[in-house]
Amino acid sequence: MFKGKKVKLRAYDEKDTKIVWQLINNESIRETLCAEGIFPYSYESEKNFINHAMNCNNELFNFAIEDLESRELVGGCGINSVDRKNSVASIGIWIGKKYQNKGFGSDSMRILCKFIFEELNFNKIKLNVYEFNNSGRRCYEAVGFIQEGVLREELFRYGKYNNVISMGLFRTELK
Repeated sequence: MFKGKKVKLRAYDEKDTKIVWQLINNESIRETLCAEGIFPYSYESEKNFINHAMNCNNELFNFAIEDLESRELVGGCGINSVDRKNSVASIGIWIGKKYQNKGFGSDSMRILCKFIFEELNFNKIKLNVYEFNNSGRRCYEAVGFIQEGVLREELFRYGKYNNVISMGLFRTELK
């Protein structure tokens, strides 16, 4: 468990399945998560994800994000992929709709990035954000992520092509 000012990152538990399934099945959350589509997640797929996260023993850590004050689960974050040769980790985060724009995302990202730099000794952390995800981009910039490039019209969503913004962070840039 890793604590910040507003949240703690902890391991997922079986009891989280229903809450995660309810929070993540908001269309505005799903549209920012996956390039493949915005289709609703089944309860079974969330159960499988959490079961895998609970039993994972490699560097692809996934954390439940819990509000320190209310002890409610507010989202999730984790390491999506690692490149050990080049010391780069790719990460992702999601925050439930009713918990957005309250500082949970930036606090979670700071904790996750600090863990990756200080405990796993990575040199760089990267992520992608869809250009229409303004709150996500503001969150990443508040933590210190810098835009490194634009994948032009990489994502087809809601009948039009959208840019995907690549962002990166080095240990010295973490705010």
